[in-house]
Amino acid sequence: MQRVLLLVGQLNYTWTNTESLLIYLIGGLARTDKETAIIIFLTLNTPRARIDLVERLAKTEKTPSECRKDILDVTARLTRELRLRNKYNHCIYSFDPESGRGATQLMRIAETKDRVRYGKVEELDTVEIQRITESITQLANLNKAIWAIMRKYGFRD
Repeated sequence: MQRVLLLVGQLNYTWTNTESLLIYLIGGLARTDKETAIIIFLTLNTPRARIDLVERLAKTEKTPSECRKDILDVTARLTRELRLRNKYNHCIYSFDPESGRGATQLMRIAETKDRVRYGKVEELDTVEIQRITESITQLANLNKAIWAIMRKYGFRD
């Protein structure tokens, strides 16, 4: 289980490092300085809100179509990775000391018309470990893609 916890830590580090680059996209799209972009970024307290802002700024008429396309591509990819990151940040981990198996229990309510369910349990198997590893790789690639956008469109201070 130590491997899983190290991977989740790496996933969080890679996510945070990549998400912070949204500061430059906010600043470039809003045509503001870095300090103002940081304040806007930190005021929005969820990754989803930050991504939404970047997408909305990209969709304005003043954003050239090629720039819009590039930014919407990276935000769509970032949103896909957000799901897995949220899963592993908002769950409880359990480990069976005898078998060595691990599991996650989601801390979310699923409500239907006549039932409430919560705490879905999922095994931390090799498939899940591979999903985490692939997400880390995708986030690293997204980091590079955002840096390329920043250089291409001059979104730096």
